[in-house]
Amino acid sequence: MRVRQAKEIARQWVRETASSIAGFAGAFFHGSTNWLPDDAAFPATSDLDIMVVLDAPDPPIKPGKFRYQDVLLEVSYLLGDQLGSPERVLGRYDLAGSFRAPAVILDPSGQLTKLQAVVAREYAKRAWVSQRCDDARNRVLRNLRALDAAAPFHDQVTAWLFATGVTTHILLVAGLKNPTVRTRYVAARQLLAEYGHAAFYPSLLELLGCARMERGQAEWHLAALAAAFDAAKGVLATPFFFARDLTDAARPIAIDGSRDLIARGDHREAIFWMVATYSRCEKVLYQDAPPEMQARFTPGYRRLLGDLGITTFADFERRGEQVKEFLPQVWGVAEAIMAANPEIEG
Repeated sequence: MRVRQAKEIARQWVRETASSIAGFAGAFFHGSTNWLPDDAAFPATSDLDIMVVLDAPDPPIKPGKFRYQDVLLEVSYLLGDQLGSPERVLGRYDLAGSFRAPAVILDPSGQLTKLQAVVAREYAKRAWVSQRCDDARNRVLRNLRALDAAAPFHDQVTAWLFATGVTTHILLVAGLKNPTVRTRYVAARQLLAEYGHAAFYPSLLELLGCARMERGQAEWHLAALAAAFDAAKGVLATPFFFARDLTDAARPIAIDGSRDLIARGDHREAIFWMVATYSRCEKVLYQDAPPEMQARFTPGYRRLLGDLGITTFADFERRGEQVKEFLPQVWGVAEAIMAANPEIEG
C-alpha cells in the first residue's frame, strides 16, 4: 500500500466517524506520515496519526490505535484552543510540523486551512525554529521535574526516559526534521552525520545507557518484553491513555518494529521504545494483574533497566542531573545545525 492510499482510507474514517463526534471542528494528519511522499510505500510497522480537533469542554477518551480497513490508525483528540493562533502552533515543536505542508483532512470552518497557510510560510524562519528547539528543551526539564520518589518504579522510568529521549528532538527540530517517536535515535544519528557531527551521537546513547548494549542483549530483552506485552494486553482493564497501544492491532509497532530495528543492526536505537513499551506493560500489570503475574514479568523489566545502569531512585536523580548538564552541549550542536541548515531563513 502507498501512503496516498493509506491517507484516503484515513479520510474516509474521518468523514464517516470523526465528523459526527460532538464538537467536531476538523481533522489533520499528524506524525511521520506527513514527512513521507504520497507515492512512498506505507511502512508495515507504522500507524497513521490523525488529530481530531474538538470544541468541547469534556472530550471523550482518545480512540488511540485501531485498524480501519487495512490501515492502523492512531487517533488523538486536540482541543481547538490549543490551535488558537499561528504563533502558538509555530512555537510548539510537537505540532508545527503537521502544518508545514498541506495536511488538513476536513475543515468545516476553514480555520485549519488558514492556520496551515501561515504556519507553512513562517515555519523555516530562524526565530521560530529556535523557539521550537527551546520548547523541546523545556519538555526535557518538565519530564525531569516529574520524577517522584514516591511514584511506582515504572512511572519513575517513564519520566526519566522521556526527559533523556527528548534530547534527540532538540536536534531534529533544529534540522527541520520530523521529531519522530519510536525511531528518534536513528533519525538523530542520520541528522548528525549529515551535518558533520557524527562524533556527538555516542553521547546520546551514553545518556540513555545503551551505548555498549550488544545485539544479543537487545534480543533477549525484546523476547522478555514480548511476553510481558502479551500478558499485559490480556489483563488490561484500567482505561490508561495508552491502552490501545497494548493490543493485537498495535503489536506490529511495539514488538515487530523493535525486532526490525534490531535485525538491521540498530539494536541500541531500539532500546528507547522497548523501555517505553515495557514501562507501559509494567503499569498495567501493577494495576490490573494478580501478584503472581507481576512477579513473573517484573524481573525481566528490572534486568533491562539494570543493563542501562538504573536500579534505584538515586540512579534516576544522578542520571537526571547528567541530562541537565548535557543540555548545553545539545544546544550548541543544535545551534550549529541551525546555522548550517540552508532551509532555515533569516
